[in-house]
Amino acid sequence: MKITRLSDLADAALCRRLVVKVGSSLLVGKDGVRRAWLEGLVAEIAAARAGGQEVIVVSSGAIALGAAKLGLDKGGRGSLADAQAAAAVGQIALSGLWAELLSAHGVTAAQLLLTLEDLEDRRRYLNATATLTRLLDAGAVPVINENDSVATQEIRFGDNDRLAARVAQAAQANAVLLLSDVDGLFDRNPAEPGAMLLPEVRGVTAEVHAMATGGSSSGMGSGGMTSKLQAAEIAERAGIALAIASGLYDAPIARASAEGIGTLFLPRRKDAGRKAWLGGRLRLKGALVIDAGAARALAKGSSLLAAGVIRVEGEFQRGDAVAIRSEAGETLAHGLAEYDALECARLMGHNSAEHAALLGYAPRSAVVHRDQMVVL
Repeated sequence: MKITRLSDLADAALCRRLVVKVGSSLLVGKDGVRRAWLEGLVAEIAAARAGGQEVIVVSSGAIALGAAKLGLDKGGRGSLADAQAAAAVGQIALSGLWAELLSAHGVTAAQLLLTLEDLEDRRRYLNATATLTRLLDAGAVPVINENDSVATQEIRFGDNDRLAARVAQAAQANAVLLLSDVDGLFDRNPAEPGAMLLPEVRGVTAEVHAMATGGSSSGMGSGGMTSKLQAAEIAERAGIALAIASGLYDAPIARASAEGIGTLFLPRRKDAGRKAWLGGRLRLKGALVIDAGAARALAKGSSLLAAGVIRVEGEFQRGDAVAIRSEAGETLAHGLAEYDALECARLMGHNSAEHAALLGYAPRSAVVHRDQMVVL
């Protein structure tokens, strides 16, 4: 059984494990924490748990809370130093708030702070998976946020939408619900006359991306519609449904599921664990540009051979994740390189029989083996 409509998000038989992402503008208003609204959301989460669902929360708001306490302008986002300081202060308040409100329903909250590197490195990703599984088995509600106090530009997600999708992947969740300041994806800017809400999307295409606008309307968060579509792409490859719905109303989960107001992105396929991790990676060390013949071979399930490589981009080592692109610039696959960038450059365009002479040692069978690759 699969999730096919928004109402399925409230069905424990179809959605045993749900990730709920809460945006900054929903948690923090001009006068501080929107406590009454959050109490209602927590009541919904507690009711879902009582109904047999496991819930993971990805919560924004630490920077906004910390900035208010420290008196920082621009919501604490004026500089990286401001954001890190605000997060350090705000994270205590944020985790305490969730713990207090969940405890009122007899539910234990657990805090996890993650960076991009925690979920891009395979071993740390598996550690996060084990921790989430154990917490859920113990009856806790994990409350997750990006570790903004230490995350620099190189190791940060930059938004909690994509973090939520990666957490769902790691936790083997059935669905993600992104609560935001919009009802869902519209066919054009929702401020334009005649804009229509799309109730369902089957596959995030270039046309779907063209409908997105970049920024958050509140100016408080870091993720706009573009980041939500990127989150949907991560989820759909892992067999996870993702919904975008407005959190501006009371009982937002019920509004999305019972009234069907939002956009549901249906999963396209369910890759095996390692390939789902590869396909959902957000940071790649380089790229291999390939010719049309190699592209056709990849589509049929073949490994990538050096003869089909026409350009090498970036600096990477053996075992690093790289993109495999067409001559037109389309990303066809992600994979783990069997050679470093310099060796790939030396081998590209050459047949396998020439490799030993070019390298001076017995070569591996492929530049990227099909077992270490996911075609997108």
